[in-house]
Amino acid sequence: MSELLLKAKTAKTASRKLAVVSTEDKNQGLLAIAEALEKNIDKIVQENKKDIDAAVANGTSQAIIDRLVLNEARILDMVTGLKQIVELKDPIGEVLFENKIESDLVLQKVRVPFGLIGMIYEARPNVTIDAVGLALKTGNAVLLRGGSNAFHSNLCLVAIVKEALQETAISPDTIQYIEGTDRKLVEEMLTLNEYLDLVIPRGGAGLIQMVVQKATVPVIETGVGNCHLYIEKEANIDMAIEIAINAKTQRPGVCNAIETILVDQAWADRSLVKLIDALVEKQVKILGCPTSQKLDARISAASDEDYYTEFLDYIVTLKVVQSVDEAIEHIETYGSRHSEAIITDNDNVAAKFLNHVDAAAVYHNASTRFTDGFQYGFGAEIGISTQKLHARGPMGLPEMTSYKYRVYGKGQIRK
Repeated sequence: MSELLLKAKTAKTASRKLAVVSTEDKNQGLLAIAEALEKNIDKIVQENKKDIDAAVANGTSQAIIDRLVLNEARILDMVTGLKQIVELKDPIGEVLFENKIESDLVLQKVRVPFGLIGMIYEARPNVTIDAVGLALKTGNAVLLRGGSNAFHSNLCLVAIVKEALQETAISPDTIQYIEGTDRKLVEEMLTLNEYLDLVIPRGGAGLIQMVVQKATVPVIETGVGNCHLYIEKEANIDMAIEIAINAKTQRPGVCNAIETILVDQAWADRSLVKLIDALVEKQVKILGCPTSQKLDARISAASDEDYYTEFLDYIVTLKVVQSVDEAIEHIETYGSRHSEAIITDNDNVAAKFLNHVDAAAVYHNASTRFTDGFQYGFGAEIGISTQKLHARGPMGLPEMTSYKYRVYGKGQIRK
C-alpha cells in the first residue's frame, strides 16, 4: 500500500474515534500542541531557515518568502490562535433545529464532523497549525499536503503536533502529512472518495483550479484574492491613501491584499498624484489605464490580463472610472469574489456598492486586510471560501462541520 493510501486509511480510522472525543479532551489536546510549539520555537525557526535559504537561492520573490517565514512572533501568533480556538464554543453536538413533526416524532438537526478532511496548500507553513487546530476542535482528522517550498517547516510542525498528542485523549493518527513531493500524489489524493470526505485547497489560482477540475472528492474552493479598492469621488483623501497603502503593502503576498485600485475621475483629478507618491514611496510598481497615465507619468501601461492577475507582490493595477456603476462592472468582470472595498463619505453610494458587489466580504471605509479568521474572532481559519455552497468567507469552526438528523420515536411506523 502506498504512503498516501496508508496515511489516508489510518486517518480515516482515527477520525471515527475523534468524532466522539469530549470538548474537554479536545481542548487539552490543543493546549498540549500550543505548549509544545512554544517550547520548540528555536527548532522551528532552524528548520524554517532551510526553506528560506532554498527560496532565496531559487530567486523567489520577497513577497512569497514573507509567506514562508516562521519567526518567533509568528509562532507565538500560532500559539495564541490555538488558545483562542480552545476558548471558542465547540460546535459539535449543537442542535441547529428541533421540532415535533406530524407523526409525533421528535426531529433534531445536529452538527457533526465531516470525518477526514484533505488539506492541500502552498507556501505558508502556519496553515499546518491552523488546519490542525480547527480540525481537531471540530472532531475532524486531517490529511495534509503542503508545498515543497515549506517542506522542512511543515515536517517539523507535524512532528511536534504528533508528539504533543501522545499523552492526550486524541490519537496522533488523526494528523497525517504526505511527505512525497510528486505532484501526482495530489491528483491521486483528489480521488480518494473512499477515505476523504472533503478537500480544501489553499494557495494560488493554478493550484485551486487544478483541484477543482480534477477532484472527485467534494471541494470547498478558497483563496484566490483579486481584490479591489474603489476610491469614490467623495472619499476622504488621507483615509483613502492610508487604506490603499495598508491594503496593498502591509503584506502584499496574502490573498486579502488588493491588486487593483479603481479611482473616480473627479478624485483622480484632485488627488491621484498624492496616491501615486505614497505607492512609489513603498516601492510599488503601478500599471494603469491610459487616463491614469496622462495624470501621472510614473504609471506604466496595464494590459487586460494584468487586471485579472493576483500579483501577490509590490505591483498594483489602477484604473480611472466615471461612476460607482463602472467600478462595480469592473469588479464583476475581473474580481475573484473575495474581498472588495469602497472609500467614500457618501453613505448612499456605499450602500449601493455593498449591495451590488458579489464577494465574500465587502468593506466601507476599511482595508480588505481584515478578511481573516483571526481578525473576525474565529481563532483561526482553514481558508477564505470564495464560493457560495456550504461556506463563504473566512472558514472558522462552524464551517468545518456538517450535520445529521436525529429522530426520536415511541414505536411509530409509517402507514
